[in-house]
Amino acid sequence: MTLRTHYPTIVLGCGGAGSAALYWLARRVGSEVLGIEQFPLFHGNGGSQDHSRIIRFAYHDSRYARLAPHAYEAWAVLADESGVNPVRLTGGVIIAGKESAYAPLVEEYAAAMDAEGVQYERLNADELRYRFPQFTPQEEISVLYQARTGLVNPNYGTASHIALARLYGATVLDRLPVLDIIPGTGEVTVVTAEGNFTCANLVVAAGAWTAELTARMGAPLPITTTQEQVTYYATPHTREFIIGRFPIFEWKHDENIFGFPLYNEVATKAAIDASGPVVTPATRTFTPDATREARLYDFLARRIPRFVGPTLYTKTSLYALTPDRGFVLDALPQHPNIFVFVGAGHGYKFAGLAGRILSELALDGVTQYDIEAFSIHRPALQDTSVAHNYRI
Repeated sequence: MTLRTHYPTIVLGCGGAGSAALYWLARRVGSEVLGIEQFPLFHGNGGSQDHSRIIRFAYHDSRYARLAPHAYEAWAVLADESGVNPVRLTGGVIIAGKESAYAPLVEEYAAAMDAEGVQYERLNADELRYRFPQFTPQEEISVLYQARTGLVNPNYGTASHIALARLYGATVLDRLPVLDIIPGTGEVTVVTAEGNFTCANLVVAAGAWTAELTARMGAPLPITTTQEQVTYYATPHTREFIIGRFPIFEWKHDENIFGFPLYNEVATKAAIDASGPVVTPATRTFTPDATREARLYDFLARRIPRFVGPTLYTKTSLYALTPDRGFVLDALPQHPNIFVFVGAGHGYKFAGLAGRILSELALDGVTQYDIEAFSIHRPALQDTSVAHNYRI
């Protein structure tokens, strides 16, 4: 079969945001969109993998809190159309030691939710233990509880986006690495081992591979790739950690540790956020870091002791981090027909919405959503003297 080689829009990367962009584009233009993925679809090499990511209204910054309802809405559209709901509400707590460096961040979360009219509760240590006796804090803490926190399943979300994009007529080519991208006036050429493809508009949602792709186009982005990991524990106390009895948590002490109730595994899940070594997609490994495993286990064993058990497994993933840990959602200044999304290690909850925004940018040149905070032109991406801050 002869491959079609020109499409009005091409999407590079068919993970979380890329598959969503493909879906939202195909809803409007049908077969006039192509998705290209370098690995087999639904691979485990990047960031859009595993059973669960946190989705929440609780954010330290009102710019994210403002978009959160629209993120939930985008997932609801997908669930309604596919019949598969990637979102499961669990309730969630933000915990911070009152003497920790994270303590002021709790008030930033509260202020952002107040600004957007998001309801939440403040709890002290005794109230937390009364509601969720699984927690045994060892220090004075501040707690925010938000009932509509939940998880979103990347396996469900990405597969549903791809399935519906195909239903609308989109072409999806996987196992097809991109060798080069050649921007031109009014047209972009995507060079692959199977030949060249051209398009009027290009969407790049390639996660940790984004920096390499944009650098080839003369538009480097200051993205740092780190190798992160999550651990699943085969707790023997399964009934205490089912959804409905135990919430998603983010415990901000010396590090930001987050965890999940049982879901899709008979095991709890936890990780230390943004704690991994700097790598490249070529140098990363799939081998867990035993030191970080031990550090995580020690923290949990003292503060949520029945949460842990034998390690079921630890798996690695990649974060693509910007200096301020903010998203990139914008056109390249040098190439206004090339649109980029970088989720900065917390983007999957917004993946459905990011795909919708990318589709609007590619087809309309503008979006109905406020994305000014995610501009490529902001100082954190342009000024090399700005200190990196990965704390969220």
